[in-house]
Amino acid sequence: GGAAHLPGMTASKTVLPVLGVPVESKALKGLDALLSIAQMPGGVPVGTLAIGRSGAVNAALLAASILGTKHRSFREAVRKFRTEQTGRVLANPDPAAAAAAQKKKGKRV
Repeated sequence: GGAAHLPGMTASKTVLPVLGVPVESKALKGLDALLSIAQMPGGVPVGTLAIGRSGAVNAALLAASILGTKHRSFREAVRKFRTEQTGRVLANPDPAAAAAAQKKKGKRV
């Protein structure tokens, strides 16, 4: 299974930051995992992120940002990623429209 209890168990055993990413399931789409990770008792903090791939990407960025408070190389890597991401979004502000246009273009050929 998704073992949604693991971030909480880990957080109860360490004073280091713990980031929890709920795994998307077929039955409940990961909502059960999200609630399991987010509903920790006071004193056992878990940084809970989004369900699935987006949450995993954000967990990596958050971890790099945390490390960036002490290590310039991590800080610069996050800055570079965010700058490139902004450039991609500005170059293609409506990905759904671009995908639809590409699909329509492909049907004409």
